[in-house]
Amino acid sequence: MVPRELIDTAPIPGGEGALRLFRRGREFSIMLGANELMNSRLSGSEEALAGLACERIAGRPRPHLLIGGLGMGFTLRAALAALGPDARVTVAELVPAVIAWARGPMTALFGGSLEDLRVRIEEADVAQLIGAHAAWDAILLDVDNGPDGLSRAANDRLYADAGLRAARAALRPGGVLAIWSSAPDPAFARRLHKAGFAVEEHGVRARGGRGARHVIWLAVSPGA
Repeated sequence: MVPRELIDTAPIPGGEGALRLFRRGREFSIMLGANELMNSRLSGSEEALAGLACERIAGRPRPHLLIGGLGMGFTLRAALAALGPDARVTVAELVPAVIAWARGPMTALFGGSLEDLRVRIEEADVAQLIGAHAAWDAILLDVDNGPDGLSRAANDRLYADAGLRAARAALRPGGVLAIWSSAPDPAFARRLHKAGFAVEEHGVRARGGRGARHVIWLAVSPGA
């Protein structure tokens, strides 16, 4: 059996504990304590997050997307594949080491996406970028474990009433807030409705048609 190798450890800003990057052969995983947050073999639901959101904004001229969380790049790559050459994608990643891993040991997973001229990587809390720009066509949140966060208490504000209202205000009319979660959360779906969104809930598999079932909410803001 190929042994698992610890590649690096990175503290979480404003959080407790640290992220650990492991490699086993060609497989990578990112752990927080005993919890595996990401695995390079399980990309289906992250790709679906981008695919579902991009379907909703298809045909818009010069669409501008905000992705919260770089992860292993699966959402970014799927968004770039679905979008045209006039699109722009901003990725907010809070943990500097995750960006360094993307440009270092995990370079092959990203397939050149970080060099795509449509992409800008920001070392920042996605909440700051939501508030700083009021014309996103789509905001994609793959932050923490979803509304029930694991890594950072401050992430909770993204999914609270005020955070959802801020996201709605930052979207263009008819824009989409797409949210990944490891599990269903009926209370969160009610908060999305309360914030004024039209809401769809999609169950998707972590690995194509197999693996754990994750949840993606598509919350569409009012307007054309």
